[in-house]
Parts: sequence; C-alpha cells; structure tokens
Amino acid sequence: MANHTFQKYYWAILSGNLDKKHSLGTINAPISRKEGSIIEREINPNGQTAITHYKLIQNYENYCLVEFRLETGRTHQIRVHSKYIGHPILGDTLYGTESKLITRQALHAYQISFVHPLTNQQMNFNVNLPTDMKTLII
Repeated sequence: MANHTFQKYYWAILSGNLDKKHSLGTINAPISRKEGSIIEREINPNGQTAITHYKLIQNYENYCLVEFRLETGRTHQIRVHSKYIGHPILGDTLYGTESKLITRQALHAYQISFVHPLTNQQMNFNVNLPTDMKTLII
C-alpha cells in the first residue's frame, strides 16, 4: 500500500448523516493501540500515520452509505476514523454501538486492485454488497 500499487475500497454504513460540506474528504489522523487494550485502537498524535479517503454515496434517514479508500493500512483504520469524525460504523460494538438494523459492523471490502508482481498486469477484483447491508439501502 505504501507504494500505491495495491488499493482497497470499502463500503460502510455509518451512523447519522454526512452533510454536503463533509461529503468528500480525507481523514489524516494517526492511530495507535489504546493503552491497556490488546485490541482497541485510538487516534493518538504519537501513533502511526493513517490516511483514509472517503466519499458519501447516499444519506438515508439515520445512516449513510460511504465509500472508503485506504492510503495506509492500519488495524481498524476505517472503524477508528469513522468514530473520529463522529459517525461510527453501524453495528460496530467496539467503536460505536450495537444496532437493531444489522448484527455486525456494516463494513465491506468490495474492491481490491493491484499490479501483478510477475506479469505487471493490472488486476481488479470486485465483490457485491452482502445482503444484510443491501437491505438497508434499497
């Protein structure tokens, strides 16, 4: 990911709505392990660089569909950055709250792209949105 030959794209359903002013942007906030936890991460000025690009796809009544592209690949990066901007991922019990709408975190890696190391051919792989997330946006 550091040399930008490998890219991952995600869809997430976030709690609340993004306004027009914040419908497209970049979150550049360093992430480190939360003190006293072996799992949870947090924004920390002494953490590792973490950069996430996002684009609002659609606002719904109390949540929104957002596309994310990672520039760096930190553990829980999208989850931590979503919480940081005040819109945790729907159903994310570690960084947000439980949801009656979905039984898991509403996060899905839908595309990876990279240059094949032997053939130098561009490779793209896509996966459809899972049914439990799809039912929230139709």
